[in-house]
Amino acid sequence: MTIAVTSASGQLGAAVVQALQAMDIEEQVIGLARTPSRAAGLGIEVRPGDYSDPEQLTKSLEGVDAVLLVSGNEQPDMRIQQHRNVLNAAKTAGVEKVVYTSVQGAEEGNGFSPVVQSNRQTEADVRASGMEWVIGRNGIYIEPDLESVDAYKSAGEVANCAGDAKCGYTTRPELAFAYARLLTESTNDGRTLALNGEPISQAELSAFLNTAFGTQLTFRSMSVEDYRTDRVNELGDFLGTVIAGIYEGIRQGANDTPSDYAKAAGRPHQNWDEYFASVAH
Repeated sequence: MTIAVTSASGQLGAAVVQALQAMDIEEQVIGLARTPSRAAGLGIEVRPGDYSDPEQLTKSLEGVDAVLLVSGNEQPDMRIQQHRNVLNAAKTAGVEKVVYTSVQGAEEGNGFSPVVQSNRQTEADVRASGMEWVIGRNGIYIEPDLESVDAYKSAGEVANCAGDAKCGYTTRPELAFAYARLLTESTNDGRTLALNGEPISQAELSAFLNTAFGTQLTFRSMSVEDYRTDRVNELGDFLGTVIAGIYEGIRQGANDTPSDYAKAAGRPHQNWDEYFASVAH
């Protein structure tokens, strides 16, 4: 059996490859990447995998039995067709199973919703593909908050529009472990699974950061309008609107969902006490 991981040069794709390698499985693992040289350090065969090139994708997926389709990062309307290119190429090449990395979030009502809607369309395309399938709906990555600690420290606070609502965060290593299992086992075929840890509030997140990094952060709740303006001013209209939409979705309760992580991974998601202890400085 041969397993292909798309976007192998990206952070999640590379993490899934490494998780598969750590399982010491008999299956061959190959990567697909738009620029294969960027994934050269993974120690596997890496084939060209540009989501916008159907002919290239079909050739690169020849001999593959199962493929992980990592959601792209183009504009939502472009993303739908790019994902269809991968699915069509996989079917043409004889791939038997596709695992898709989707996302959690509100399907309408905020600036992140168009991204969520594009993922839901790909989910529908995956189910209609004729291949065996599994869909994972990823929680929000917690790593960006760790990367923002210095900025939070300078400001003395974590400030956004999530309010008191909870968010089911996750980490790339935890997702990678789950996807490696989903690719190599059939137990969850035909299921759509929410992949996240125990939901926490922004105040709880701030407290975890304080414990891990010795900071004294507090959480300040902003209005949706003020936070959107702040993000657009710093990041530009598209990305700023999307980021503000993520936190507005948290505020709306869209990310406080029961987790299916244990079903996918065969073990519970790492708890946040353990995670923050592992990254403590």
